[in-house]
Amino acid sequence: MARDTTDFRPVESIDELVAYLAEGNKPKDQWRIGTEHEKFPFYIDGNAPVPYGGDRGIRALLEGMQRTLGWDPIIDDGRIIGLVEPTGQGAISLEPGGQFELSGAPVETIHQTCREGNAHLAQVREIAEPLGIRFLGLGGSPKWTLAETPKMPKSRYQIMTRYMPKVGSQGLDMMYRTCTIQVNLDFDSERDMRRKMQVSLKLQPLSTALFANSPFTDGRPNGLQSWRGEIWRDTDNQRSGLLDFCFSPEFGFADYVTWALDVPMYFVIRDGHYHDVTHVTFRQFMDGALRNSVPDGLPTIGDWANHLSTLFPDVRLKRFLEMRGADAGPWRRICALPAFWVGLLYDEAALDAAEALTADWTFDEVLAMRETVPAEGLATEFRGHAMREMARDVLAISKLGLKNRARENRDGYDETTFLSPLDEVVSRGTTSAQEMTNAFHTRWGGSIEPAFLEYAY
Repeated sequence: MARDTTDFRPVESIDELVAYLAEGNKPKDQWRIGTEHEKFPFYIDGNAPVPYGGDRGIRALLEGMQRTLGWDPIIDDGRIIGLVEPTGQGAISLEPGGQFELSGAPVETIHQTCREGNAHLAQVREIAEPLGIRFLGLGGSPKWTLAETPKMPKSRYQIMTRYMPKVGSQGLDMMYRTCTIQVNLDFDSERDMRRKMQVSLKLQPLSTALFANSPFTDGRPNGLQSWRGEIWRDTDNQRSGLLDFCFSPEFGFADYVTWALDVPMYFVIRDGHYHDVTHVTFRQFMDGALRNSVPDGLPTIGDWANHLSTLFPDVRLKRFLEMRGADAGPWRRICALPAFWVGLLYDEAALDAAEALTADWTFDEVLAMRETVPAEGLATEFRGHAMREMARDVLAISKLGLKNRARENRDGYDETTFLSPLDEVVSRGTTSAQEMTNAFHTRWGGSIEPAFLEYAY
């Protein structure tokens, strides 16, 4: 999740909120790639979860990373809960159950993304190994119950933990027991944002299928390929899911603002203190609902930025677009996910092709895919064909886009090489989740423990 921000400029009109999003417009030569990836820390001895405190806990891990990297600590109520690179080029943060997240720097190529990911994993291993800690690359916590999962001391998570059971059946599982890989991408205009939003919303179920990697819950197969995808079907449907208004030919920044204004807030930050404001929407906040109950109880741009970070649609609009449909996975997937979306969205010919492929897909059709994919994966049917066939077509478009970008490394390889893990999934017709489930029933001998060896970073 994003690091919470402060920006004390007052908000006086809805037009200012629209303008805030439009400030994200960037010329193509300034487009960047920001990759985020999460992983579960565990103790090598017994494959147990890692708590925050103690000599070998998450706090000690963060303090070790701070000494190694020289990054600035992020402090919440006196506790270190993350690190940020001094010039803002990347951050390390904690998800609610201790999931360790790298929010990567904005870079120009997937080659840089992959180098960044490899460097991060090497750095974190250097600190974690002496503590007896490794990291697991799965989309869902495979072994620990919700009760066994540690809770990180972040103020916003305490507010969310109280709120989630009121609005959905799986919000706490989402918070404490899932991991994702995500990529953040730019746009140059409202029209460009609209095209990318619509194409990526329609293809997000395919991303969930290709990256399906969470087939276990509480130490047993759960009958799903993406438990994480299933969890998002009932987390908080006011702020998550597939957004029907984004399918409109006239969709723009103002439409997203109108929706966001009427979603309940989580918190506002005043003097470093988080105030629980889950009882009001941002529109009510603007109308003075917190004037007498919160210090300086009128909205600021910082409040708006934080509110946008608490919305969880399949594709999230801030001053860039966030692709949110994929399970976390082995290290090769960390490079494959941004490569997939950059290929589709950062080359004009590829975006034209992706838009043409999906032009007549309806909201109801995409919603049906989204509902089915967690269980069926690439076998999900769309217009009488398995999604695996769609995957071949979409990967071909992504490869075209990466080839056209022609960003080569020192050995002369372009970015298409990073799609290899997805080519393998489509070629064999089985997802990583299916491969793991088969292993559980055969060579793993009905035990979940080998996952902590084979899928560890």
